[in-house]
Amino acid sequence: MLVAIITFIIVFGLIVLVHEFGHYYWAKKSGILVRQFSIGMGPKLVSYTKNHTLYTIRLLPLGGYVMLAGAEDDDEELKPGTIVGLQLDSQGKVIQIDNSQKENNADLIPLQVAQSDLQKELYLEGYVSGDDQNLQRYIVDHDATIIDESGSEMQIAPLDVQFNSASLLNRFLTNLAGPFNNLVFGIIVYIISAFLIGGPLSSGNKLGEIQAHSPAANAQLQPGDQILQVETKKVTNWDQLAQAIAQRPGKATTLTIRKADHKVQKITVKPKTVKNGKDTIGQIGIMPQRNHQFGPTLKYGFTSAFNSMGIIVNALKRMVSGGFNINQLGGPVAIYSQTSQVAAMGYKQVIIFIAWLSINLGIMNLLPIPALDGGKLLLNIVEAIRRKPVSQKTEIIVNLVGVVFLLGLMIAVTWNDIMRFFIK
Repeated sequence: MLVAIITFIIVFGLIVLVHEFGHYYWAKKSGILVRQFSIGMGPKLVSYTKNHTLYTIRLLPLGGYVMLAGAEDDDEELKPGTIVGLQLDSQGKVIQIDNSQKENNADLIPLQVAQSDLQKELYLEGYVSGDDQNLQRYIVDHDATIIDESGSEMQIAPLDVQFNSASLLNRFLTNLAGPFNNLVFGIIVYIISAFLIGGPLSSGNKLGEIQAHSPAANAQLQPGDQILQVETKKVTNWDQLAQAIAQRPGKATTLTIRKADHKVQKITVKPKTVKNGKDTIGQIGIMPQRNHQFGPTLKYGFTSAFNSMGIIVNALKRMVSGGFNINQLGGPVAIYSQTSQVAAMGYKQVIIFIAWLSINLGIMNLLPIPALDGGKLLLNIVEAIRRKPVSQKTEIIVNLVGVVFLLGLMIAVTWNDIMRFFIK
């Protein structure tokens, strides 16, 4: 169980990291202030600030987020009457505003705020403690920081570094970058897995992987052995071989094989009985040999990735056309259950699972549902068509509806997963 939990944290954390790094990278490239880059949710475990961005790892490994200035509900304006401490640079500009309400600091100038503008004109006006007659005005540095009431320090967000001040193209690319990263990462990991496991399966009758503790393993069959005959039936390709063994569930079966040293010998195996739908077939735990040449292996990695994309897209189409069934969806509980099963199969299967999950997350995030990246991209497209942005009020309402919908769906899916996987 411990291995499953650790694997789940690594798998889920890695995929979230790749996704959020996409948003983070393009926001930085577009000149948007990234307030926070967080992996996980809930209370902070570790935090580190660099170049005005707070990097955090949080307790619950169930997601993550990138907080962009202007894209969130920023409320930096200081209310009149608020007492703050000001730190000035050598030219008299404010470089830090302490609003944490902590004990007086002799190194800070205590100011009772009369009015402020930390987005456009960048100034503070107020009364220095002990002098309530003379209104003082301070220019605030563009990169000044503010310490909020919780003690967290962040950079102020002038209009030019806010999300909505970026060009439409840069906002579109920032929203797209997360899912795009997941798709590219999934393709890369599929290619890596192809080189670890091997390329496309051969159609010949030579053996590749032998399943541990299977009838084939017990009979000392080895990768590279070539099965020439099943009982009296000659086999020249894998389809013939698989069909001949499938017809003999539970029956002692004589195989004629050619070993790696070209010696031909006969061995006896007893195929295990396996249910295949309504049919009963025989299996001995063998796989065909794989092609390990560079070109076919590279192509196989790409093909595996795009096949996964096709499977996920077709599944979504069936959900829309054939009626919604909550069992077709899975949340963190389902991912944990699948991770647990995959972890027991070895690290190679975990790598394939990472690739599949990353592509799945990328495609799901592109769905045009408010609050998902796809919903934000749809608003960008609407803005491009209308040649003016959607009103802030409309955008807030649309995103709120999306959040409520996704929250309700997540609760329903999680409860359904618990019933499916843990309460039989």
